Amino acid sequence: MGIMQKLTRQPVNVSRRGFLTGTGALVLATALPARRSRAQEAAGEAEPPAVPAFLELRADGTALFRSPFIEGGQGIFSALPQIVGEELDLHPELFTVESAPPGAPFDIMGGFRFTGGSSSVRSSYPLMRQLGATARAMLIEAAAQQWGVDAADLTTEPGKVVNPESGESLGYGELAGAAMDLPVPADVPLRDPSTFRWIRQPLPRYDVHDKSTGRANYAIDASVEGMLLAAVQHAPRLGLAPVSVTNRAEIEGMRGVHSVHLLPGAVAVVADKFWQARKAVEAAEVEWGPGEASWPMPEDFSSQGFRDTLASADGEVIEIEAQGDAAGTLAGAETVLEAEYDAPFLVHGQLEPPSTIARFNDDGTLDLWLPNQAPEMFQGAAAEIAGVAAENIRIHSQILGGFFGRHFLYETANPYPQAIMLAKAVGRPVKVQWTREEEFLRDAVRPMGFARFRGAVSAEGPTALSVEVVGEGPTGRWYKAPAGQDPSATEGISGKTYAIANTHIGQIYVPNPAVIGYWRAVGHSMHDFMYESFLDEMAAAAGLDPFEMRRRLLSDSERHRTLLETVGTLSGGWKPGVFESEDGSQRARGVAMASPFGSEVAVIAEVSVDGGEVAVHQVWVAIDPGQIVNPATIEAQVQSAVALGVSQTLMEELVYENGEPTARNFDYYPFLRPDQMPQVHVEIVESGAKMGGIGEPGLPAVGPAIVNAVAVLTGQRIRSLPLSKHDFG
Repeated sequence: MGIMQKLTRQPVNVSRRGFLTGTGALVLATALPARRSRAQEAAGEAEPPAVPAFLELRADGTALFRSPFIEGGQGIFSALPQIVGEELDLHPELFTVESAPPGAPFDIMGGFRFTGGSSSVRSSYPLMRQLGATARAMLIEAAAQQWGVDAADLTTEPGKVVNPESGESLGYGELAGAAMDLPVPADVPLRDPSTFRWIRQPLPRYDVHDKSTGRANYAIDASVEGMLLAAVQHAPRLGLAPVSVTNRAEIEGMRGVHSVHLLPGAVAVVADKFWQARKAVEAAEVEWGPGEASWPMPEDFSSQGFRDTLASADGEVIEIEAQGDAAGTLAGAETVLEAEYDAPFLVHGQLEPPSTIARFNDDGTLDLWLPNQAPEMFQGAAAEIAGVAAENIRIHSQILGGFFGRHFLYETANPYPQAIMLAKAVGRPVKVQWTREEEFLRDAVRPMGFARFRGAVSAEGPTALSVEVVGEGPTGRWYKAPAGQDPSATEGISGKTYAIANTHIGQIYVPNPAVIGYWRAVGHSMHDFMYESFLDEMAAAAGLDPFEMRRRLLSDSERHRTLLETVGTLSGGWKPGVFESEDGSQRARGVAMASPFGSEVAVIAEVSVDGGEVAVHQVWVAIDPGQIVNPATIEAQVQSAVALGVSQTLMEELVYENGEPTARNFDYYPFLRPDQMPQVHVEIVESGAKMGGIGEPGLPAVGPAIVNAVAVLTGQRIRSLPLSKHDFG
């Protein structure tokens, strides 16, 4: 089963799970049978094993929550306490949150877990509510026994159980010890949403203070006693290996240097301090020769050459979606449009470059401190490299200084194998820190995208649409999803809601020589640009307004039509054509929609052209995630997604020449400046549909809305991103 398919599996019902005892605390877990009472244990029955748990209610009335998901700026360390605290009736600000270690009971996504696909809240929402509700029920029962009353006569207020008749109350901390003696109740009812105290409220992010004051610790900040620091110089192309360091004696004699090591595809210097290691490894004169790699980079590989390869591909077209008779309708149509769209390779460019600390212990265990989005996957891979049983590897998951899909288990794109090898070689803990230049060189980049479109229109709008998506998706690369069953390869072109009677979506599989990975919104990040732009092309060919044509194509979907109308109203009313703004500039608006990760989004963008460059002034976003937890977090995530969407549309592109990326830092990889950030207006539409994701859905429709506005303003239909490579003079 592919990783994206696993997202649809439901978490295990907590009522079939159980509780554990802690020292003076009520501790809630999800991977064991229901906990027996102490009376049963006293009768000689074995006590269940002590394993880490989700929720520990402490004697002082605060709670420790171990999150199965990794915090990377998306707000999960605030959202999960908000959900659990709602049912527990404990204010979310009283929770301390930390990343959970690998393994049960934290594998709540059907036997695995990862942070990605905008899935954390939506995959765990029912389970987290049940955790809080069950703990609350046990606290109420403990109070009822202490007072000698019926539990049904008691209620709670934040942090305490209350007897309304007598006015007595007991704090949760006072009851925790007694509550852990009780059997676990089954089928505890959840709160009526109309009584929610914290869910749906714009509560603040509780991690902002520590991040703002430098107290938050990332992997780059981590340290352990006695560790050495290492820097690396990678081969310029995958498939090369170090033969020798010709000035090795000079490097080993540099201040603070401990040792020099030849690794697969890289040279490393281990030193007392990182800057000593970096200075030494950058001075190393390395002779490179042929090596081994799963995806050796051809010496003549280039972005333009690969784009030409995709454009000329004519292999088997694997059917993804089909409705009606697209081929027949296109053959008989009077007006047929054809277009090719492409989108470039992109780096992740997260603020924090990757690092790993590896420490072998006397008892045969191995500790790893590293940024990651899937602890169990890293644990298993590290076990193979280290020769240590997986259960003897402790993964210390750090909060992420940005991720966007960067910290999955990509071969050659993570420093943990180097840290393991170096720690084993020197017999001490080693921290490997990649520089920005090495990160750019070894990033698992967003794939280059390419698609061919053919569409037929009449005066009423599109009558047929045929699309061939050419290339490979990251889910196919890393999780063996076969062509035609890899959503990441076609999403944003497949899965559209518009009522076009005759459609055919297919994929031509072409493997990518580069190491590719997930990028924020994955396939949607480029494919919605292609589809929504071509939809505007069909509107123009039919002589129809693109906003009104979309409304007509959504006549059978009230949810989508409502969202489109909402963004129109939010923008002050849809404005077709070119108009003059208050500052005297000529402007135009574009519209686009997207359906990523279970949520629905509609976007309108307003642009002008200044000095031959596109300027984006306003972006309006209507988002329907079905159900919400924190509207403030949703708005923040949409703002963030719009920033990245504008950035990739205007200027981001990683170019390969001679098998190497031409950019090794941000000086040759421009991204959005603060003065280029548009005003963003967000409206949340809570339709009540199944809960969707939030972290990524705000991005995909931004690009096509901008490009569609540019087409109105300039008459130029851009089919290849970024816009910065086109002349609007």
